[in-house]
Amino acid sequence: MRGQAVVVATAVVVVVVVGIIRGSEKEVTWCVARSEAGAMALEAAMDQVCGSGVVDCSPVQPNGLCYLPNTLPSHASYAFNSYYQRSNANPAACDFHGTATVTISNPSYGSCTYPSSISTAGGLISTPNAGGGDDVGDGGRLNPPVVGSTVPAIDMAVASHLCRPLLLVVCLCFVSLLF
Repeated sequence: MRGQAVVVATAVVVVVVVGIIRGSEKEVTWCVARSEAGAMALEAAMDQVCGSGVVDCSPVQPNGLCYLPNTLPSHASYAFNSYYQRSNANPAACDFHGTATVTISNPSYGSCTYPSSISTAGGLISTPNAGGGDDVGDGGRLNPPVVGSTVPAIDMAVASHLCRPLLLVVCLCFVSLLF
């Protein structure tokens, strides 16, 4: 009887651990142009992003895989998203003077694949602190948290990866107590 209880308890712990690990995975997000953004503001922000040399805008050039539809919002979305992904999908890197927003809906279509991670966007760029570096949109500059704010002082993606092994060790210790 005790053997069955141990097997059931072990199975429950494994299911809980797998659920916690899967639930802590970062949701994929993209940065796209806001539908209400004005053409002049979109053009200026896109020119700044593509002109910075930080992102590859060749897919939205004639003969590029994302050139069609040949619309400003479509081209700007691709450029904004490339910058956003290269900034580690930091929400602060998806504003561009109010012309962009973060979405969980994949904007890719046909043969046009929007980058969905640092690696598919061409690698991480360093995002300067307030008062320094480039000013690509409003998102190119991170401001320090206000005193008393609840903004975490550590990168939660890193913390999440550090917690997984710790959680596994705790669960294994629990299972070993059952024997």
